[in-house]
Amino acid sequence: MNIETKNTVVVAGGGTFGTSIAERLAWNPANRVIIHSIEEDVVETINKYHKNNKYFPTRYLNRSIKATGDFNIFSEADVIFLVIPSKFIISFSKQMKDYIPEDKHPLVINLAKGMSDEGAFITENIPFERTASMKGPSFAIEVLNGFPTAFTFGGSKKDYNYLKNELLPETSLIIDHTNDVRAVELSSILKNMYAIAIGLVSGRYNSPNVDYLVYTKAVNEMRGIMKLYGCNEDIMYRYCAIGDLGLTGLNDLSRNRTLGMLIGKGFSYDQHSSATTIEGHRTTKLMGEVIKEAGLEEEFPLLTALYKMMFEKYTLNDYLLAVFK
Repeated sequence: MNIETKNTVVVAGGGTFGTSIAERLAWNPANRVIIHSIEEDVVETINKYHKNNKYFPTRYLNRSIKATGDFNIFSEADVIFLVIPSKFIISFSKQMKDYIPEDKHPLVINLAKGMSDEGAFITENIPFERTASMKGPSFAIEVLNGFPTAFTFGGSKKDYNYLKNELLPETSLIIDHTNDVRAVELSSILKNMYAIAIGLVSGRYNSPNVDYLVYTKAVNEMRGIMKLYGCNEDIMYRYCAIGDLGLTGLNDLSRNRTLGMLIGKGFSYDQHSSATTIEGHRTTKLMGEVIKEAGLEEEFPLLTALYKMMFEKYTLNDYLLAVFK
């Protein structure tokens, strides 16, 4: 039986997470799913072989998924998921806006976890009327494999209901809701940074006792920063906050935790020479400078110690002494 598609969904970004989200959304037969990618090899292999050879070379994708590098596809979208590196989203969105008719208002959902290079909240700075942010404990490979995965949807109740009832059935994707979009964005920004902080002590001690000591400090500091930005502190108990911090800070599939572990074991790290973007490294610099300029170092000792170790002259031992006070 053929089911007519009702929702044209464009996933902007053909990397690991964009591909995984597209795969899950395609399992709802009411969704027509297109991946937009600037990588020509990604577009070619998805359309020709139903595989993303660059990021998942051994996995076949749902045969209904198409890919394109043509920006005109955004003119057809009912929903757009932004799944590209956070520092490029604002400029990408301005370019994308030029291709969308003035009388069409797609729902634009930011899935990236980070801030712009200027320290701006992404969803507040993209030029669309209907915007939302969706974050949660979600490793790409597990999304691709269809494991039940949860997110917090930050946006209007109407758009939440549309997403939940129209796009997500049969996808194994689960969402809860808040109107506090900034809190959802901020929690996903902070958890990457604190995952590095937890990874540092994991690399040094390999001790659950120590991991959860620092994890608890991280939860409390995240809550304090939420308050500082005027966010709803209860967001800490949602998928996007305590859930995502647990996933990212305590699981070795996390790049941010892995960075911390490597430094904790004595390896050095240079973001400029790395081919992998570590969002927590950028966030540590941005948030560390905010806390420093506000004179709040004593209220956020974990963040302050991490900032000093990564951008000033703290040694690993200096970091550990500060963390365990």
